Amino acid sequence: MMAVMETRQLISIVVPVYNEELNIRPFYERVTSVLAPLESRFHFEFVFTDNHSTDRTFALLSDLATHDSRVRVFRFSKNFGFQRSILTGYTRCRGDAAIQLDVDLQDPPELIETFLNRWQSGADVVYGIRKQRAEGFGITAARSIFYRLADLLSEEKLPVDAGDFRLISRRVIDLLCAYRDANPYLRGTIATLGFEQVGVEYARNARERGESKFPFSKLMSLALDGILNHSVIPLRFATYFGLAVSLLTLLTMAGYVVARLMFGAAWPAGFATLAALILMSISINAMLLGIMGEYLGRMYRQVRERPLTVIEAAIDRPPTDYV
Repeated sequence: MMAVMETRQLISIVVPVYNEELNIRPFYERVTSVLAPLESRFHFEFVFTDNHSTDRTFALLSDLATHDSRVRVFRFSKNFGFQRSILTGYTRCRGDAAIQLDVDLQDPPELIETFLNRWQSGADVVYGIRKQRAEGFGITAARSIFYRLADLLSEEKLPVDAGDFRLISRRVIDLLCAYRDANPYLRGTIATLGFEQVGVEYARNARERGESKFPFSKLMSLALDGILNHSVIPLRFATYFGLAVSLLTLLTMAGYVVARLMFGAAWPAGFATLAALILMSISINAMLLGIMGEYLGRMYRQVRERPLTVIEAAIDRPPTDYV
C-alpha cells in the first residue's frame, strides 16, 4: 500500500525594508527561531522588498539569500513608499497565505502561529489590534484619533487600532494583484474586500535599533490617504461648509443693514460689501479647492497608469515544488 504524501502549505513572510541594516540579522534570527517549530506543518519563504536603501541593507539581504534559499529579495530603483512596498511584496509572493511583518520587530513574530491557526480555522484575513503601544502619549493619541476618524468617514467599516501586521489568504492576495491603485492604502482596501476577517490583540513593542522611517509628516500623509481613499464625505463636507459660510455671510450682511438702519452706524462706502465678499471668497474657495485638489491629484496619478514599483535588482530563485 502506497503511503500518502502530506502536502504542506507555503506561507510567505512579506517584509518591507528601508535603511534597516541594524535590524536585518536580528529580525532573521528571531523569525527563523519562531518558524522552526512550525516547519512540520508549513513551508516558509521570505519576501523582502527594499525601498532603495542607501546603507548596507541590500548587501545583508543578499548574504541571507546566499545562505538560505527561502529568502527572496526585490530592490526598487527608488523609494516608492511604504504601502507600495508592501503591495509589491504581496504581488511577488508565492504562498497560500502571506504575513506582513515589519523588520523592526515592533510587531511580535510569536503571533505568527496564532495567525496561522485562525487562518486554518477559516479566516481569510487575520490582523493585529494594537491594544498597547510603547510610544509617547501625543503620537499614541493622534493615531487613535485618526483610526476612529477614518472609520467614521469611511463608507465601509474599517478596523480601529490595526496596522499592517496581518495575514491574508491566497484569494485576497489574488484580488490585490488585480488592483491598479496609484495611492494604495492596504489597511482600508483589505478591510473593504469582505470575507471572514478577525482581529488579534497584542502589545506593540518599542523599536530597539535604528530610527523610525515614519516622521510625523509621513504619518499625516498616510492618514490623508486613508481618509481620501475610502470616502467622498470630505467633498460633501466641502458642500455643507460652503453653504454654512454662505449663510454666515448673509447673516453678516443683514447685521450690517440692521446696524446701519437702527443704530446709525456708518462705514466707508462699499465696506460692508467688500468685507462680505472677501469673507465668502476666501473661506469657500480655499476649502473647496483644497479638498477637490486632493481628489483630482489622486485621479491624475491614477490615469497615468505608471507601474506600482520598478525592480532594480532581484535575488529570486525559480519556484520549488513543496511537498
